[in-house]
Amino acid sequence: MNAQPEARSVPVIEIHGMSKIYNAGTEAEVAALRDVDLRVEAGEFLAIMGPSGSGKSTLMNMIGCLDKPTTGTYLCDGEDVSWLDAEELADLRLHKIGFVFQGFHLLPRLSALENVAMPLGYARVPPAERNERARQALVAVGLGERAGHKPNELSGGQQQRVAIARAMINNSPILLADEPTGALDSRTGEEILALFKRLRDDGHTVILITHDAHVAAHADRTVVMHDGRLAEQVGTGAAA
Repeated sequence: MNAQPEARSVPVIEIHGMSKIYNAGTEAEVAALRDVDLRVEAGEFLAIMGPSGSGKSTLMNMIGCLDKPTTGTYLCDGEDVSWLDAEELADLRLHKIGFVFQGFHLLPRLSALENVAMPLGYARVPPAERNERARQALVAVGLGERAGHKPNELSGGQQQRVAIARAMINNSPILLADEPTGALDSRTGEEILALFKRLRDDGHTVILITHDAHVAAHADRTVVMHDGRLAEQVGTGAAA
């Protein structure tokens, strides 16, 4: 009796033939992405690396459902996003994608707890549950004792941890981080990268955008962008 082939899991990110053309059909036409194929498995830590102008930020916007491609398909957690309207895209981002940015993007008048809890308000979670979940998220990133502090009372590394806690507060399966260590010193940057590895070990998919090969080396796999194309893929062996 022949053995049955093992079923292949559904990737959390699946992109086929994606291109993004700005000012299409004009003399100022710019191809930011060119025929990109990318598959990211659930629980993978992937780095997208490339210099300024390579297309990595455009690809990040596509993965984050902040923009739509000119051609090609994109399935996020098995769902074809090209059929979603603006409200449905916003709902997908709220529940499936957490964003972490180089500049933290914390609201200065809110405490760490209030910043982390903010997405739960959009999800209509009751205030008591909202605060408890935010408190637990801060504990998980090592900031349980700083919940009442405002951003200007926190170090850069602490602010980034708050931003990570906020990104994961809805238990989003995907964490999309754009140059998250760019505003940090090297030691603090290493601590943030170690936190991303722990999140990966907990089952989250981490996608890191960076121009820095040292930062990318912390990922399980690196794809390198050049002139809008994925030029190569490198297995870094950094799963530990």
